[in-house]
Amino acid sequence: MDSTDTDRFGTGRFEASRNRLASLAYRLLGSAADAEDAVQDAFLRWQAADRQRIRAPEAWLTKVVTHLCLDRLRSAQTRRERTVGAWLPEPLLDGDPMLGPADTFEQRESVSLAVLTLMERLSPPERAVYVLREAFAYSHAEIAELLDLTDSASQQHLHRARRRITAARRGGGEADPASARKIVEEFFAAASSGHTERLVALLTDDATAISDGAGLTATLLRYDTPRRIAAIARAGFKPTPAKRRFAGGTPAVYYALVNGGPAVLFVVGDQVIGAVTFDIADGRIATVRGIAAPTRLARLVEVWQRHQPATPLVTRW
Repeated sequence: MDSTDTDRFGTGRFEASRNRLASLAYRLLGSAADAEDAVQDAFLRWQAADRQRIRAPEAWLTKVVTHLCLDRLRSAQTRRERTVGAWLPEPLLDGDPMLGPADTFEQRESVSLAVLTLMERLSPPERAVYVLREAFAYSHAEIAELLDLTDSASQQHLHRARRRITAARRGGGEADPASARKIVEEFFAAASSGHTERLVALLTDDATAISDGAGLTATLLRYDTPRRIAAIARAGFKPTPAKRRFAGGTPAVYYALVNGGPAVLFVVGDQVIGAVTFDIADGRIATVRGIAAPTRLARLVEVWQRHQPATPLVTRW
């Protein structure tokens, strides 16, 4: 396509906004695949629109993507798919442009797996206002225009969203990166070697573990006592020939950042076959998530294959 065609279809203008729109859609939907679909739908609308009459393209595109995401959140199919106990956000590897802005604590927190999960408790308008305000710093007047609300309604939605997320949030502030890595490495080493007491000591008293069962179960698997989590971690992390056969080879294990938080990745060749993410609160592990369903790892695998990994924690698990 030559430059004339690009101008005629508005492709260049849209592509300049694509990453920002994708990061907005991902925060609203918690799914990279759904976010990509929403952005593509917005592109089709952009192509069909009379762009000469669009005075503020960035605002127009933001409004279209936001409303497409709200429609998805309100759909009956989405509500069925996201029933309690059956849904986890799709994890993204650090450096993925879909993670979007990360200059402030609020921006980083809004894309964490913990907050993406908590946002399931919000109504679609509350979720939209929270994301537009916290992650993209829109004013209430701008949000009201984007969502067809009044300023006061936008402020009320934000107040309720913050209250609900704060009430459910565990711990406060951000974990020191070096300390978080040390805690995760200790957890992995203790689980791999079967040291139950050390595992229990690394967990908060109200720790939770969640697994998608590699996509083989209809609901998530949940464990909610330190000793039960330690037993599951010990059974899951300890290498065995049967696990290597199931994995299709001998994985290397890497430390990584996923949605801004600490994680370990199990990698065979150039394929990430499993991710375990951790939420750290007050120097201990509050939440462990095991994600191995291929559909949840598709985007992470794609970015990993363009990634230059550091030295693995374990070269042959």
